[in-house]
Amino acid sequence: MAPDFTLKDQDQKEVSLSSFRGKKNVVLAFYPLDWSPVCTGENKCLTDDFPKFDGLNAVVLGISTDSFFSHKAWADALGLKHTLLADFNREVVKKYGLYFEPLNCGKRATVIVDKHGRVAYVKVQEIKVARDDKDILEALKKLHYKDILEALKKLH
Repeated sequence: MAPDFTLKDQDQKEVSLSSFRGKKNVVLAFYPLDWSPVCTGENKCLTDDFPKFDGLNAVVLGISTDSFFSHKAWADALGLKHTLLADFNREVVKKYGLYFEPLNCGKRATVIVDKHGRVAYVKVQEIKVARDDKDILEALKKLHYKDILEALKKLH
């Protein structure tokens, strides 16, 4: 099972990973810092692909060690559609083994948690290299088709 957590989003609302269990697949998009060039570009891409994620029964949660105040200003400035979670105390990045000590922040990584709460995909990237949404979407398609097959088996 994926380690559960509760963090505040850019609107200071608490979001728990476990709240999606049984409902949605969750893309945990860990990134180092708001306002940095690579993080800005990749979060814009996540927003551009928002309908694709939604169509695959997935929700995207961006996670960095910035404050929810920074997340709010950044999300508003960029028009981001996905939720940004503030791991200000670095508890979640440490729980997932993604703490990057040289910059006191999280590594750039993608973790997909399936709707049953299991880790289904993990990719850790070089801190200066943006993630590729195509890889994430392919992994989500596999989960989506698996869910469809399971549902069809229950009908027979």
